[in-house]
Amino acid sequence: MPARLSRRDFLKGSLVAGITVYIAAPGSAAIAALFERERIRPLPWDAKTGHIRYRSDATAKVTGEKLFSYDMRSRDLPGWPPEQAHAMLLRVTRADRVFEGFDLSSLDPGLQPDRIVTAADLLRDGVAFPKFYGEDMLLPSGKTPAYLGQAVALLIWNDFARFRAAKSRLKFRDELIRWGAQSGLLERAPWASFRYVRVGGATPFEDDVYSSLKDSPLFPSGYRKQTPQWPLADAMGAIDAQGMAHAEAIAAELDRPGAGKQVFEREYFSQSIDTAAMELDNGNGWFDAASGTLHAVSATQSPNEVAEDGARMLAASRFAVKRLVLHPCYTVGYGSKDHNPYPFYALMAALYGDGRPVRLANDRYEQFQSSLKRHSFRMRYRLKLDRASGKFEVFQGRMQGDGGGRMNFSPSVCLVAATAAQSIYYFPRSDLASTVIASHALDAGSARGYGTLQSMGATEMLVDEVAAELGLDPIELRLRNVFATGMKNTQGAIPGGLQRAEEILRKAREHPLWSERAARKREYEAAHPGKRYGVGFGCVQKDYGTGAEAAFAEVALDRSGRIVLRHIGIEMGTGMATSQAAVCAQWLGRPADEIRTGETDWRELPMFATDDPWLMSAAVQDAHVGDPRWTPNYASPSSASNSAYFFSHATREAARLLFTQGLWPAAQAIWSQGFGGGQLSPLAIRREDARWVEGRLTAGGLAPLDLRQLAAKAYELGLATGAIVHTFNRWQWAEAEFPLGDDARLPLDGLALRWGDGGELPPGESRPGTATANGYRIVERTRVFYPSPQRNNAGVVYYSAIGTIAEVAVDTATGRVELLDHHSILECGAPIVPELVSSQLQGGLAMGIGHALHEFLPLYEDGPGNGTWNFNRYALPRAHDVAVWRQSSDILPPLSQTDAPKGMAEVVMIAVVPAIVNAIAHATGHRFRELPVTPDKILAAAADADATAAAAREARA
Repeated sequence: MPARLSRRDFLKGSLVAGITVYIAAPGSAAIAALFERERIRPLPWDAKTGHIRYRSDATAKVTGEKLFSYDMRSRDLPGWPPEQAHAMLLRVTRADRVFEGFDLSSLDPGLQPDRIVTAADLLRDGVAFPKFYGEDMLLPSGKTPAYLGQAVALLIWNDFARFRAAKSRLKFRDELIRWGAQSGLLERAPWASFRYVRVGGATPFEDDVYSSLKDSPLFPSGYRKQTPQWPLADAMGAIDAQGMAHAEAIAAELDRPGAGKQVFEREYFSQSIDTAAMELDNGNGWFDAASGTLHAVSATQSPNEVAEDGARMLAASRFAVKRLVLHPCYTVGYGSKDHNPYPFYALMAALYGDGRPVRLANDRYEQFQSSLKRHSFRMRYRLKLDRASGKFEVFQGRMQGDGGGRMNFSPSVCLVAATAAQSIYYFPRSDLASTVIASHALDAGSARGYGTLQSMGATEMLVDEVAAELGLDPIELRLRNVFATGMKNTQGAIPGGLQRAEEILRKAREHPLWSERAARKREYEAAHPGKRYGVGFGCVQKDYGTGAEAAFAEVALDRSGRIVLRHIGIEMGTGMATSQAAVCAQWLGRPADEIRTGETDWRELPMFATDDPWLMSAAVQDAHVGDPRWTPNYASPSSASNSAYFFSHATREAARLLFTQGLWPAAQAIWSQGFGGGQLSPLAIRREDARWVEGRLTAGGLAPLDLRQLAAKAYELGLATGAIVHTFNRWQWAEAEFPLGDDARLPLDGLALRWGDGGELPPGESRPGTATANGYRIVERTRVFYPSPQRNNAGVVYYSAIGTIAEVAVDTATGRVELLDHHSILECGAPIVPELVSSQLQGGLAMGIGHALHEFLPLYEDGPGNGTWNFNRYALPRAHDVAVWRQSSDILPPLSQTDAPKGMAEVVMIAVVPAIVNAIAHATGHRFRELPVTPDKILAAAADADATAAAAREARA
């Protein structure tokens, strides 16, 4: 008898903190009636051209049939009670007084909540946030709120009519909250500070004198009034003291630049914004006390986090929860639903439903008051260059972001802002420090752009100012300083692959919008009196990934040749389900016929993780690598533009193994049939000769075979018919050796295969691996090669790049900026589905345009924390604001067919921001350094310019 899944493996795969966890993906049988019914269809694949006509959920999207968790009610969910309760969170609108409770007397007796939950209830029942979110899931009486909009109570009604009436009555009533003594705002240390110092060698390609990768980033020893206290400089001291000595030398060089040199110093500000996801934060949960099962429907980009931390949260409570059944649905969030506290509020609400399912869902006012925001940043840059050559020599940056009331991802955003500030430029010496403070603003999290929009946008504005001062074409100055292949970034790491920003710059310089801008300006202003015409440019490269990317993927065939793909990724509107299905075509001849997203149950490949993948030491890693089922990170959320490259790597490797261990030997067996070895024996055929032609496999003139034939033979011979892989990337792929012959060393750290139908093998035959679940056998690695934790100091090594030219007209009477046209040039490797790249590009550009010209949230008392913000006050760009019918783009062709796709969903929104600001400067002659650039700012600048000119005339007179 083959070995079966051990009790230890079963516990690791299905229990968290003693609670059985089951996660039903959108395509699972548990809620198939909701999410299927032809809503997700096989891709319409043209085998001759390799072209996909439309995405897998296209019909559902245009007909309104695509469902989100926001659409779910208990009566829709199989097995749930039909009686749906509804809840809301009561939130504070100030943070400078002691909270002393609340008063619901404004509600008639018939509208009073059926259940009120306070911090005292949570304390009694042992219900608290996971550690990541800090303290006070509900604020206790007697404490000062940490931030505006902090939740103080959960109110539940057992029917919708009363809930709706009561909620309307409670809106905009400051008197609901009882306040005690004036306490002032809480004073807390910043959430994080990072500093990256680099002193390069004699040339960009020689070893660094000092860098974060080679030596160490710098960390403060503490804070004094929000200001980090860095180590004392000592050129002969500890490694961080040496770094500070280099930082002081850089500062001295900026203070005394020398003959022929010039230092530019500027300060920039990037505002807080709302991600404005159309799906509001929501959840619906039912605690079945009789069975001890908590069922939850949730909108999240990180279902694995909700499952694991949610189970721990429930296990720590007095409620006898034995099982958590989570349904992570399709969602859209632009980062705002990644590590968002809302799903945990929904779990908490379910516990207090008294047997009824409880739906907790924001309306738009509540969404503004509570959803994760983009970090505002203030940046002060100093740049030294040689005036004659225009070559950059030293770059110093001091950045301060506002992280709001909870830490969330502020440390990571802080780090990324600093490591991204160099944009597309090479700096021989640099000192970049970033701090994100704690404040009483709303939580700021992983909004699309993730700190790079702020820091790189400012860099691009600075470079344009420098070009104007030197009298150089802005693109020419960029070309003189562009980051080239093999150079090191400001952390001392060499990015992967060919760097193509220079190619983008040269194409942009030749585009008519740029090359003809002087003539166009004359013509436009002559034809449009009262308007000023301008053209601006921005070019950036942004990292993708987090430095601890981990994924599971399964690719399997049934006997008829039908391809099924399971993946951890969540479909967020990016087309991830479509692109991952398409990845299978390279090795299997066509896209997957069925894709199941948001999968987290991988008992077939029982891996486990310990410690923090970003913070673990080499010693900790070395202590675990001997266990073939250990990995530094279990699974990543859908974020950081990780789908195209990192998720696709897992899908591709699973499909490749299915081919090499199943379809290729099956094909060889078919071609060998017949006397004397069949049609194969006269030929010399290698695996690399294999080609899929119109959906059929051939090689060297052999008869083409379709998937049905190949799958049938693979099942007959007990070859691989399913592959599950686990991948890990720390700015470099983990690799491992497996007992698989030609596939001995693979860029994976975990692997399970299904041989034939997964049943027992015929007598005398054996296959690698130990039986686990669903017919799979885990093929344990014999040796593993994990990237050193020191790689974390690289910050980033994977980049995609974009350049954007913006054409604007500024109305001198109103100050309104009209975006006439824009053209973007994108480098993103080999696109999986070009149409999806185009849609991400257009959507990202619209978000960037909104950031440059329209969107703004005050941080504090007059901001969204006061509960009065909605789209009547918050300006999103409309179609006429984004040049929707005139915009154009180019995508650089890949260098070869083997190029990997690159993550590009974030980079596409960044370059357009400085391009617009630089275009306004070309139009008006004024450099704006605070975003957004609104009509009132333009009019104020024009008035100041007029007053200055009048004063100058008066002085001359």
